[in-house]
Amino acid sequence: MDKKKQLIDQLKVVINNLEKDYSNEITSGVFQLIYIRYKNALDVMENNEDIREVNIIGGVRAYMDSYNDYQNPLLGELHKAEKLNKEL
Repeated sequence: MDKKKQLIDQLKVVINNLEKDYSNEITSGVFQLIYIRYKNALDVMENNEDIREVNIIGGVRAYMDSYNDYQNPLLGELHKAEKLNKEL
């Protein structure tokens, strides 16, 4: 599978996790910032726009600066997405 397809799939995983597990939190704060960035990144990727518009790097850091929950599975998913983004 190519990296672009992997990133699109990973963006969807993160968005689905946020919508399912953090539906109340995605309306403000750090979760809202991460959610909006990932929704915008998915839109760019699916519409074959310039990938330089994808701005998801820093989501892991933003989460860790706000929450001290190293065991949260969402953190791992955010890391996977950022790693794939860097590989493009």
